[in-house]
Amino acid sequence: MKTNAFALRHIGPRPEDMAEMLKTVKADSIEQLINETFPDAIRLKEDLNLAPAMTEYEYLSHIQSLGNKNKIFRTFIGLGYNEAVVPAAIIRNVFENPGWYTAYTPYQAEVAQGRLEALLNFQTTVIELSGMEIANASLLDEATAAAEAMILLFDVRTRDQKKNNAVKFFVSEEILPQTLSVLQTRATPFGVELVVGNHEEFDFSEEFFGAILQYPGKHGVVADYADFINQAKAKDIKVAVAADIMSLVLLTPPGEMGADVVVGTTQRFGIPLGFGGPHAAFFATKEEYKRSMPGRIIGVSKDADGNFALRMALQTREQHIKREKATSNICTAQVLLAVMASFYAVYHGPKGLTNIASLIHAKAVTVATELGKLGIEQLNANFFDTILVKADAAKVKPIAEANSINFNYIDANTISISLNETVELADINAIVNIFAQATGKTAAEVTALSTEVKYQAKLKRTSKFLEHAAFNSYHSETELMRYIKKLERKDLALNHSMISLGSCTMKLNAAAEMLPLSNAQWNNVHPFVPADQAQGYLEMLHGLEERLNVITGFAGTTLQPNSGAQGEYAGLMAIRAYHHSRGDFQRDIALIPASAHGTNPASAAMAGMKVVVTKTTPEGNIDVADLKAKAEQYKDNLSCLMVTYPSTHGVYESAIMEITQIIHDNGGQVYMDGANMNAQVAITNPANIGADVCHLNLHKTFAIPHGGGGPGVGPICVAEHLVQFLPTNPVVKVGGENGITAISAAPYGSALVCLISYGYITMLGTEGLKKVTQQAILNANYMKTRLEEHYAILYTGEKGRAAHEMIVDVREFKEKGIEVTDIAKRLIDYGFHAPTVSFPVAGTLMIEPTESESKEELDRFCDAMASIRQEIENATLENPVNELKNAPHTLALLTADNWDLPYSRQKAAYPLPYVAENKLWPTVRRIDDAYGDRNLVCSCAPIEVYMEN
Repeated sequence: MKTNAFALRHIGPRPEDMAEMLKTVKADSIEQLINETFPDAIRLKEDLNLAPAMTEYEYLSHIQSLGNKNKIFRTFIGLGYNEAVVPAAIIRNVFENPGWYTAYTPYQAEVAQGRLEALLNFQTTVIELSGMEIANASLLDEATAAAEAMILLFDVRTRDQKKNNAVKFFVSEEILPQTLSVLQTRATPFGVELVVGNHEEFDFSEEFFGAILQYPGKHGVVADYADFINQAKAKDIKVAVAADIMSLVLLTPPGEMGADVVVGTTQRFGIPLGFGGPHAAFFATKEEYKRSMPGRIIGVSKDADGNFALRMALQTREQHIKREKATSNICTAQVLLAVMASFYAVYHGPKGLTNIASLIHAKAVTVATELGKLGIEQLNANFFDTILVKADAAKVKPIAEANSINFNYIDANTISISLNETVELADINAIVNIFAQATGKTAAEVTALSTEVKYQAKLKRTSKFLEHAAFNSYHSETELMRYIKKLERKDLALNHSMISLGSCTMKLNAAAEMLPLSNAQWNNVHPFVPADQAQGYLEMLHGLEERLNVITGFAGTTLQPNSGAQGEYAGLMAIRAYHHSRGDFQRDIALIPASAHGTNPASAAMAGMKVVVTKTTPEGNIDVADLKAKAEQYKDNLSCLMVTYPSTHGVYESAIMEITQIIHDNGGQVYMDGANMNAQVAITNPANIGADVCHLNLHKTFAIPHGGGGPGVGPICVAEHLVQFLPTNPVVKVGGENGITAISAAPYGSALVCLISYGYITMLGTEGLKKVTQQAILNANYMKTRLEEHYAILYTGEKGRAAHEMIVDVREFKEKGIEVTDIAKRLIDYGFHAPTVSFPVAGTLMIEPTESESKEELDRFCDAMASIRQEIENATLENPVNELKNAPHTLALLTADNWDLPYSRQKAAYPLPYVAENKLWPTVRRIDDAYGDRNLVCSCAPIEVYMEN
């Protein structure tokens, strides 16, 4: 046994367990099981051509060597990215803590109260700093948040604006370049016409439905937008503002100026630069737009005892329900980063944030003053942290780079300099001396910061913020550490037990993959530094792209999309660009099976396509005859098929190659949803099956943590004919020769966490990747064999095998008064997070164990489900008081003086012996979802306020 082999540590069952598991599933070997699971026609004929696997030790040495190729300069480029101080207490207790980064999206709110409280703090921070009424729990980045704002304003146009086809959207020329590019991408399919210009010269024509402003501007100028917003409102033109959240500590919030939407990034609230991400964007708006608002909203509700409880609110807005009628395809957030930003706000509080923001401004004023003494003109009459100077860039740049300093060189004679929290007097002197040398002058040493204020007096913030106790109680490290731990204890993450979510693939996030993320050589690089300063990054990212090309069988990859939904959209936009390049502008029909993931139709609609749904058979497969008929019916307008493989029902459909051929024969392209790619790796691949583009969920198949609902990375891999259309970036050259405009803000998206997938693939190699896929299939079929003794399994393959997941049908138990939700909540008492509930079939559980779970853990889960089956058997419709209906059981309930339930406390709390060894106590009972939606509260307030209703 090679005890230093990464695969041995990543894969849960021990080699000796496999024989017993294979015996249970009635297979003589793993090869027999795979042969009975996969259609032979789609199998790869050769092994993947990847480098041999590295051990963990070899990989960590390798990644350290790569990191050393990145040059860490003092960077004052700005443009939406600023170095921040990440408090060590937050790095240690959140960023590096699997209790936070391995949790799943808080759909099971009873075991997510800690994360939900941190996210409520995030929303409160955003609401109060922006001056708005409601905020969500983060979006992917500032540029995509701005695009979501544009589409929201388009959606809420007045009746007259829709009737008169008002489709123009004004974009201030001060907008960040990457934001403009993403706006261009998103505007095109909707027929929105962007008009870029000077906000002071805007004519407020009735042809416009909305506008977006940058506050402060991209090169630092602080403008008073109150008059602009008032004039816009008089014409029913709604206004979004992209704002620097740190500046809002000192400046009048856009909400107080009358803005309709405020967006931005919280990166400078203690989040590493990470070569562009991941960072938590924010989105705040008026309550009247809450049902058009994208993303997740954390709201206050109450549990079965009437106690304060938190949950995700207004989920009927989500694309899973609205499908092609959705105004957004967003199904994720940047939860881990939002949690970090919220703890940053909690740690510093209003006084600390005011001190930080004031010092940033003072540093910028000081640099401007000292450069003025050298005769260098500063162009921003009003600014917060960024100054704009006239100087000879050709002279300044080599001197700056020789001193390991980066500025933003706008043109030959204009340079912007953005100051940040990390700047010290030594940095200020270094900046001033660079310009002194460039101008042949001598600068006096700076020994103190200026006390001048260089923004308009009328824009000085007067409203208070963050007065809630959460932001005024945890300012010592001891108190913050205990607060973080208190919240962590309320949650269930992978460091406690298996999270068996079908379609969501909660893999182990191995420590060796995660360690490099804490290294400044990786996490402290600005996304717009010159390429020679990011050689380690570029080598790693291109290496990951090449590995993904090999694994998928495709010719090109972009890592830019920040989520699976963004990957879907990017893939469809590449297909759209391909058709348009051939003059096929009429090809706008997307065929989507009825069983598809909810983001598929939403993404198609966002890409300007019309959705035609194809039928599925009673066995859960695509109805090939119906698909063929519709492909032929729409052959002149067919754009693509969106297909998931293995299917969302957990089956390898044997007709898949026939299906892809039908689409190609009728002029369409095949987009493969990569949600289940982990059940293909090293055994088949999308190119082999006949797809043209596939998005991958690196947070599923390739081991990036779910982080409580984000970060995610959703790259697309494409066939040769689509490579030229891969997305570009306006600042850094990436993408295809005829690439579409940007999908997200940073050229390589969430580059920092791509290290995880790079490490995962590098340490597994060809053999390890194949073993992982085989083990995932064995684990799923082992659980299927055990569970089908107690439950009906809804779909299987032609030889009775499951893929990597299965659907357990519990609808028959309604006759006993038991719903799927009751089983989900009862699993909490057994120490498990529920599987995926009611997707893709209502009233079912979709279970996926992953390869990383041991046989012992699989058995514990199966034992729990068997025990619950017996509890269901004992339930009756006439007497709805039982263990399932009352689940989950809290410690408060179990230790109350009165116990009048018809089963014992022991049965409620410790239904099986193993539970007592590792008991997870939910802190709330079952949450009242309807109450939370009727009484929507999305920010911190005294508990008494919430309970008045």
